[in-house]
Amino acid sequence: MKKAKNWSSFILGSVLALSLTACGSTQTSENESGTKESNSAYPEKPIKITAPSGAGSGLDTTARALTKVLLGEELVSQTITVENKPGGGQAVGVAEFVSQDSKDPYQLYLPSVPLIINNLKKEGNSPYSYNDLTPLAQLTKDYGAIVVPIDSKYNDLKTLFDDLKANPEEITLAGGSAPGSQDHLVAMLPAVKAGVDPSKIKFVSYDGGGEAMTAILGGNADVLATDISGTGEYLKAGKIKVLGVSSPTRLSGDYKDIPTYAEEGIDAEFTIWRGLFGPKDMPDYAVKYWEEKLKELSESPEWQEALKTNGWENGYKNGEDFKVFLKEQEILIGEILSSLGMEK
Repeated sequence: MKKAKNWSSFILGSVLALSLTACGSTQTSENESGTKESNSAYPEKPIKITAPSGAGSGLDTTARALTKVLLGEELVSQTITVENKPGGGQAVGVAEFVSQDSKDPYQLYLPSVPLIINNLKKEGNSPYSYNDLTPLAQLTKDYGAIVVPIDSKYNDLKTLFDDLKANPEEITLAGGSAPGSQDHLVAMLPAVKAGVDPSKIKFVSYDGGGEAMTAILGGNADVLATDISGTGEYLKAGKIKVLGVSSPTRLSGDYKDIPTYAEEGIDAEFTIWRGLFGPKDMPDYAVKYWEEKLKELSESPEWQEALKTNGWENGYKNGEDFKVFLKEQEILIGEILSSLGMEK
């Protein structure tokens, strides 16, 4: 009888040990609602991507292209929805995103350069930066461009900036964002590097790149600062000239004949990135999941086709490399804003 009891105890102990081992192999985290999430089962419910801009904008288009490929290639099995949160040049979107559960792995955020600009500038300042988020991957890269109408007397950046130095009051520069924002910096960076007094430049902001393009085509402005991917149709139609692009080397395709700022004798580069972030305290298992999926995405032919269709460059960087790049760009943007007297 005693022997039978000993065997029963041994078997019971073994079962408990195996059970504990099995439990230990699956990590869990608990969000603010008290729901426990398992790393082996993630994702278990729909995912939401917040694009801090209006429908049809570059960020909205990027978020929807990303969603289409992730689902179409079955990289992600759960439903993904895109929610637009425009306002304040992305400041409204990030404020709302940061106010949510900082551990919720089902909330993602897709901003661009204004995430950094808004945190550094004096006027319209946002208290939030990339440090309040978890960088998962840089997805695309675009570049700034200096554009004039096809009948403009300017054919190169040197002549334009020489005139801006001599007679700044005679030249009107247009952009699709407010002073201190992305389009403004696209122009101010090369101008400052070329020795132009930025305080003398007449900058007129419009409600988006489309309206700013209309302004120069209609003769209401002389020069446009914008992103290069937004110039393609006007360039092919012979309506504009692009004097320079902020890329480190020449681009391909329709943009292959456009010189870089460096080729025009101006030591300046500016990357307009778009990237995907999670909340600040996103669980490690979710971070790992997205980094793996986004790397697969970046290498897929379907994503390459989406990049080509939208005129984007493949700017993929993993989470760690993306964070290093964001720090570098933060320093560059801080220097530009400081030279403009617009840094907080």
